[in-house]
Amino acid sequence: MVTGADRRFLFLQGPHGPFFKRLARMLRAAGAEVWRVGFNAGDAAFWPDRGSYIAYQDPPCAWPDRFRDIVAEKGITDIVLYGDTRRIHADAVDVARDLGLTVHVLEEGYLRPYWITYERDGSNGNSALMDLSIPQMRQMLADAELDIPEAPAHWGDMRHHVFYGAVYHGFLLLANRAYRNFRPHRAQSVMEEFRLYLKRLLLMPFLWADRVVATQRIKHGGFPYHLALLQLEHDSSFQSHSPFATMTEFLEVVIDGFARGAPTHHHLVFKAHPLEDGRAPLRREIKRLAAEHDAGDRVHYVRGGKLAQLLDHARSAVTVNSTAAQQALWRGLPLKAFGQAVYAKPEFVSTQPLTDFFARPARPDARAYRDYRHFLLETSQIAGGFYSARGRRQLLRQIVDMMLAPEDPYDAFAKGTAAPRQQLRVVK
Repeated sequence: MVTGADRRFLFLQGPHGPFFKRLARMLRAAGAEVWRVGFNAGDAAFWPDRGSYIAYQDPPCAWPDRFRDIVAEKGITDIVLYGDTRRIHADAVDVARDLGLTVHVLEEGYLRPYWITYERDGSNGNSALMDLSIPQMRQMLADAELDIPEAPAHWGDMRHHVFYGAVYHGFLLLANRAYRNFRPHRAQSVMEEFRLYLKRLLLMPFLWADRVVATQRIKHGGFPYHLALLQLEHDSSFQSHSPFATMTEFLEVVIDGFARGAPTHHHLVFKAHPLEDGRAPLRREIKRLAAEHDAGDRVHYVRGGKLAQLLDHARSAVTVNSTAAQQALWRGLPLKAFGQAVYAKPEFVSTQPLTDFFARPARPDARAYRDYRHFLLETSQIAGGFYSARGRRQLLRQIVDMMLAPEDPYDAFAKGTAAPRQQLRVVK
């Protein structure tokens, strides 16, 4: 029987909103002890249990030693964190490995939006998936019988995500006096982060209208097009696992390759991340670079929105390492990726030079990708979400048992000890 007896969990920073609070409640119900380290007023606001809350108010340089002290004082056996590359988390993971703690890493789904990712020790470029080959996955899948749901078409938690982000940064802006040493893991100030979240929340109707017009113009344009999947410039996957320092560098490489390689009647469409908030001047840079490469009338920009509407008619897709690329692969589209990514397997990601890719893109091995996706749904992808109440309920039905299990999702599946997975009913 899986229980939390003798397990003591230490939560670090999590998704904006009440998910960590609900997860802690479920772990306590399983018999575990749970503590939370808060680094700012936003962390504190979403953790109402003052008795289990530990405020970290010292300078960042003192954090590794303080983390060791907390582990010793509370007898911590497990740490839980959202993303493993921000400095405070990377430092904690390094210490946790030295101490033999179990490291639980949560992330947005590799197959988002109807799934989240749960792994141990690392995610994205630090994931165990990076070292697993398709033949190894196929060997482990030999006895699996899961029916694979269709690729989702929209991000169901968007409004909740933006709302909780605005609330979180509002607390940092207005009530963070006790955490004077706190330093955000992003370059923007707390005031700028709050302003960007609030601006996006208020402008949602305008952004929706702009997106619809741009999408319809492309859908009814009658031209073949290639789709470039953009990411947030401050996203951990882009910052830690890509060859580019800024999104502008990626834009320049793609537009140059398109202008030199694609047939002159083809177009290029840049699709922004659903949470793009304007901190990077993407539209302006795309327009400038397209003009410099004499392709201004063939390059387009679309704000966020449903990816399926554009993918269904695209000739190929190119990205740094966006998880949205998996939807392109699911449709059998040729894909070029520049950064480290869990899906960057030679069976289905092109190794062609970019000009050759735009001229004649090589198709992926669709059967290999189907097996890869099947493997993810049997292991690290859990149905549900962090931000909406319905998503959290669905997620909590599965994740606690996986966290209490002795093996990580990949080892448990290989050994045949993984719990049966939820069948996801996709409603479009």
